Amino acid sequence: MGANVSSPDQRFSVTPDLPSRRPWTPRFESQISPYKVKSPLIVEIKNKNQWKSRLNALKDTNKLLVIEFTAKWCGPCKSLEPKVEELAAKYTDVEFVKIDVDVLMSVWMEYKLHTLPAIVFMKRGQEVDRVVGVKLDELERKLHKYAQSFF
Repeated sequence: MGANVSSPDQRFSVTPDLPSRRPWTPRFESQISPYKVKSPLIVEIKNKNQWKSRLNALKDTNKLLVIEFTAKWCGPCKSLEPKVEELAAKYTDVEFVKIDVDVLMSVWMEYKLHTLPAIVFMKRGQEVDRVVGVKLDELERKLHKYAQSFF
């Protein structure tokens, strides 16, 4: 009915002999640091106090606030990141912030979001619109619309 594992005449190995493998090394910068804000025009919000002060500072202005909700593990978020950086460079009168939902889950929950990535547009502390998912055309169209109407 099978071999006796404790038999002294049989040797069993728990780990098979595998050819040695090279350790993984990244080929691209994005693999080294997948969630690094490359644009100085996008402020990465790191704590609740920073978020509250940023939001309060913009409540009395006509400045459009664009909030990018993202996560390090989110593949679609990484694909959206270059477009958001491009838009931040193009729309310099708009305030862009990035919030990692794993760091500030409570902020994400306040906006009743369930999908990543999510972009929320705000003016005077009030949400005016949002884009959920990687919808580049919709994102650019809404950003253009609200940036033009607020300045």
